[in-house]
Amino acid sequence: MPKTPLILVSNDDGFRSDGIRELARALKRLGRVVIVAPDDEQSASSHSLTLHRPLRVTRQEEGIYSVNGTPTDCITLAVHTILKKKPNLIVSGINRGANVCDDVHYSGTVSAAVEGALMEIPSIAVSLVVFGERDTHYGPAAAFAARLGRRVLREKLPPGFVLNVNVPNLPASKLRGYEFTKLGKRDFGDVIVENIDPRGRKYYWIAGNDKRFKNIPSSDGNGVLSGRITITPLQVDLTQYRLLDNMKDWKL
Repeated sequence: MPKTPLILVSNDDGFRSDGIRELARALKRLGRVVIVAPDDEQSASSHSLTLHRPLRVTRQEEGIYSVNGTPTDCITLAVHTILKKKPNLIVSGINRGANVCDDVHYSGTVSAAVEGALMEIPSIAVSLVVFGERDTHYGPAAAFAARLGRRVLREKLPPGFVLNVNVPNLPASKLRGYEFTKLGKRDFGDVIVENIDPRGRKYYWIAGNDKRFKNIPSSDGNGVLSGRITITPLQVDLTQYRLLDNMKDWKL
């Protein structure tokens, strides 16, 4: 573990969010923490990168910077411009809402960590599994992120891998431990809500039931519903090697 690790923290909820502030406080026990996060909410921004307009960085206070862009923009600017050296660890979160199952493909929180992994920086994404509750328990999620971060700083991660962590929105006393899981599968039900606006025109709202997961043993969906923290390793390399080997025999 480096003597004084440099830890970059980002998210997709914006630099003002309660989750990122709680996460940064917990990680300060491990080293120097710098926040570089969007200046407003960027949920479901996935891995989008801003290429067609200029980006601006604002220093909000010591160690906290906001960017008028996406989570991926934040990581890119932080590593190449804001920080004076490559961080030892990137932690993205704490997202207000689950990032389990199919969510990882849409999540700006997960994509910020994936961008770090593309740069071969050990990276973790952390989300709080909130299903519309008004009360949020960020403390246990932040404490667990610090525990995991300490282990990752010591053990490292293979290049190109991310740890995706989801913590049930429960007090610490009610959490049922943690488990290492695979990605599950959501069942959103009716995804599209159709309605009529005051001028009589149709509009559509992408919705769905957040709480429905397919019953897949050892999956992150099953884990969070049972009150356990889930840790799912994700890989940046999307190649399906088994299929690739089979395709080599194809005759076209």
